[in-house]
Order: sequence, then C-alpha cells, then structure tokens
Amino acid sequence: MAPHSNPIVLTEFDRDRLARLLEALRARPGGDSPNLEALEIEIERADVVKPADIPPNVVTMNSRVELLDLDTEERLCVTVVFPGIADVKSGRISVLAPMGLALLGCREADEVEWPTPSRTRRLRIERIVYQPEASGRFDL
Repeated sequence: MAPHSNPIVLTEFDRDRLARLLEALRARPGGDSPNLEALEIEIERADVVKPADIPPNVVTMNSRVELLDLDTEERLCVTVVFPGIADVKSGRISVLAPMGLALLGCREADEVEWPTPSRTRRLRIERIVYQPEASGRFDL
C-alpha cells in the first residue's frame, strides 16, 4: 500500500535515479523489503515530468521542507535525500524512511501520515524551503 493517496509528481531525473537505487538494493541479499516495494509503488503511480517543468511547490529529491506535526504542533525542517547521505540528527531523511517516502512528490499544504510504533504520525507540508529545480539545479 502507498504511504499516502495524494497525487504525486516526480522529475524524470529523480525517477531514473530512484529506479537505479531500487535495482541496486534489490540485487543485495535481503533486498526485498517493504520499503523498497513502497518506493516502487510510488514511482509507478507518479506523474513524471521534465525537471524544468516541476512546480516549485513539489517535494523533489534534495528538497528542504518545513513541516507541522498536526498532533503536537511541533515544527520541523527536513531534507529528503538518498540513503547514503541520510542523517536524522542533521535533518537529512532517507527517501526509504517512512517520512521521506511519504513526503516525496507531495506539494505544499498536503498532509501525509504513516504508522509508527507509538502512533500514526500526521504532518502537513507548510513550505518548501529549498527545491533544487526551482533554484536552477537540475543535477542534485
């Protein structure tokens, strides 16, 4: 099941890199995890556009987003990244983590949720602080 039902948008560049990531991870022992399956579903259901055509209010890879926890009213800022550079303490969330997967391809004002061991986490995307494509960076 997809982590959310919002329509999502991906750039061709992100789709291709994520597909290569999936391929590489599936080739490893134990490469058949639910997170990989969920990412594959998201890629398949996404509207795919050229990087120059992505709206500036969409979360792409390497986008920094300001979020509001709808239950605690906590504000946080995270960047959606590839697993190799993820570092939760620095706010870099892997696209394979439930939060990263839930955010990818969504727009400002979208609400996302996913189950955690203690509760269902519900966040609203308040603002895209930085999106590479909106800044003319089509290589991040």
